[in-house]
Amino acid sequence: MKLSHGASESLEPIPLVNLKIQVAILEEKLTGVIRQVLADGRFIGGPTVANFEEKFAIFSGAAHCVGVGNGTDALFLTLKALGVSEGDEVILPSHTFTATAEAVRLVGGRPVFAEIDEATFNIDPEDVANKITPKTRALLPVHLYGRPADIPSLEDLSSSYGVDLVYDAAQAHGALHRGTPIARFGRASVFSFYPGKNLGAFGDAGAILSNDEMLANHARMLANHGRAKKYTHELSGVNSRIDSLQAAILSLKLDYLSEWCDARRRHATAYSERLVEFEKIRLPDLGGEDIHGMHLFVIRVPAPDREGLIRYLHERKIETGIHYPIPLHMQPCNRDLGYKEGSFPVTERLVNEVLSLPMFPELTEPEIDRVSEAIKGYFGER
Repeated sequence: MKLSHGASESLEPIPLVNLKIQVAILEEKLTGVIRQVLADGRFIGGPTVANFEEKFAIFSGAAHCVGVGNGTDALFLTLKALGVSEGDEVILPSHTFTATAEAVRLVGGRPVFAEIDEATFNIDPEDVANKITPKTRALLPVHLYGRPADIPSLEDLSSSYGVDLVYDAAQAHGALHRGTPIARFGRASVFSFYPGKNLGAFGDAGAILSNDEMLANHARMLANHGRAKKYTHELSGVNSRIDSLQAAILSLKLDYLSEWCDARRRHATAYSERLVEFEKIRLPDLGGEDIHGMHLFVIRVPAPDREGLIRYLHERKIETGIHYPIPLHMQPCNRDLGYKEGSFPVTERLVNEVLSLPMFPELTEPEIDRVSEAIKGYFGER
């Protein structure tokens, strides 16, 4: 059943992510820290950047934080600092954003894709073990949607085979593994501060978190033209530095991150309680012993129903997303790697079923009710 024109027009849109509310709530404080940066006149480096790096390292449970230009650069610089280069293989999931594989290619390495676990959407350690060869230099699992990957199994593989372990935590701000911040594990964890993330900048920014001082220092030099001091360039590096404005904004917002993550988890529980009765809907794993960052709330619906449900919700001014519709092993840019349709059955099935529902800290209970009732309405009519 379609809504009448009048009924549809009277509804307030529910976006997938609403950044305007957060800005409005913090506007006065944000304006204050931005003005302070303008008054200081230090737009690259300086105490504002150092303060944010220290705060985020403490929050994340890591000894060192290196602020960089974006999440993709954080991946690239970490792999480069580890010495991944031409001919090296790096194992990662096919079900993730392209930047994870992109970073491997940027250092000259070869992405090797692995299957995912159907319950968590994260990389399957058993398949990772099957993909390790003498050429494997690193494992690059993703804490997808904010759900921590199988850290114990991945740490065991890293130790057993003597390969580096780097976590792509671009969506996992605030996530914990059995009470421990996820950045305490592996050689490094990399974060993105893209505006829509749990901790988002007003533009691009990223960070490398590590307990390895040498690795952190190497990455910092690479990000700053290969130098540790002005005009002395010990390495051939790049220009990828978080700027003072973004650092100031992120430092302020970091004070609210735990509160925002708690709100996301409450929303996830509310969605789950309202949708659990529908057999056709597969709800996400909310973390078990781990604490989910809940960057995205992703349900699964039967593939034949997904496009119809998207249209049905759109008619009711409810925005949805698909993260991600095309697995990396089937992307045109990765044809040279030799994968074919059917290479990863679980991944290929799930990408046709996943659907992201509205998720942001300021989401209200009436909005969750409206989304849930609309989903029930779609399946009820069928």
